[in-house]
Amino acid sequence: MHALPFRAKESAKPSSAPFIHMKQKPANVKAHPARSCVFQAYNERMTLSVCMIVRDEEKVLSRCLESLRGEADELIIVDTGSRDKTAEIARKYIDRVYFFPWIDDFSAARNFAFSKASGDYLMWLDADDVIPENMINQLRKLKQRLLTENADMAVCRYVGGGCAYFRERIVKRSAGFHWEGRVHECITPHGKLIRDDFTVIHLGSDKPRGARNLHIYQKWRAEEPLSGRDLFYYGRELYYNRLYTESIAILEEMLAGNGWYVNKIEACKILAECHSAQKRPDLARDALLYSFRYGLPRGSICHALGRNFQEAGQYREAIFWYESALACPDRSGEGDFDLPDERTLFPLLGLTYCHYALGEEAAARACHARAAALAPDHPSVTHNEAFFAQQKSPQIAGSVSEKALKSSEHSDKT
Repeated sequence: MHALPFRAKESAKPSSAPFIHMKQKPANVKAHPARSCVFQAYNERMTLSVCMIVRDEEKVLSRCLESLRGEADELIIVDTGSRDKTAEIARKYIDRVYFFPWIDDFSAARNFAFSKASGDYLMWLDADDVIPENMINQLRKLKQRLLTENADMAVCRYVGGGCAYFRERIVKRSAGFHWEGRVHECITPHGKLIRDDFTVIHLGSDKPRGARNLHIYQKWRAEEPLSGRDLFYYGRELYYNRLYTESIAILEEMLAGNGWYVNKIEACKILAECHSAQKRPDLARDALLYSFRYGLPRGSICHALGRNFQEAGQYREAIFWYESALACPDRSGEGDFDLPDERTLFPLLGLTYCHYALGEEAAARACHARAAALAPDHPSVTHNEAFFAQQKSPQIAGSVSEKALKSSEHSDKT
């Protein structure tokens, strides 16, 4: 059997199959009701339902759906109140678009989408996600792996905004999974889990979101206590909205209670950013060091410590932490929000600065060469390249160094 192609066919007749809701159905794809999830690999393949909730996504929805390249047997699209042509675009791919009134609860909408699916397995996507072409074969292998291993959940890579991490992607329908949390929703794992390198890219969109998430958290907080996980994300939203004092209070509350160690490490990093924004570098440093209570050093923490010491003019200490950042491995497999630049390129830019500031030009050039090998077109690298080519006096080092530091900063908003 072949998966259905996701191609808009205005002239195609709607399928009458109870399971497949595509506009076009190959003759060799037979309609069948939902089956039990007791599999026999030699007998038949698994069926995959892709479930999406959308709102005002006319600019990106087709991009997402085309990237599936026919690998879904069923597509469930739930519109939560679009004012643009999102539903019209969706109908080019499926016969029916479901509608769900927006109630400031992402989990409610996602659970509704899951309830409409009839595949053996359910995969979620956002409209501004894409599956890279080189991942299609990996998805096919993952589908077979789910079938062969009779797994309940697949945890896969998610990449966007320079950040990479693993999270739940596909779940077995019969296992009764459901979404939790009104925003930054998740699925609590149970049963047999498998980890896979199948990767979805979050490209994002230019759709304004404003303080939507923050307002959901504020309302939620007023109605009931938040879990440690939800306190973490609430504190992060406060930070994103530059409410630093409020963010500090929420994150400290989260750290004082129960919570996942990965979230606590990240909370320390955000605390440091809040203190830095309030011109309190010593408290920022303390917050970063406090993260070592919860786990092994992360590249992002070590890089932030290097930057903290660099800004204080303590270049030897900064060099120690930048070199430590370079030695840190990718911990996205543990659930971290891994930003590779913070353990590769950015520390090298910082080392270039610090060695030059200490009069160690050879070491500075060596670090610059390593940075150039990683990212030759990065603005800081090209700026530093021009600076070293000029071979001017150290008095102009400040401009190149400040540019390098500024360019190493980033937003980890995901």
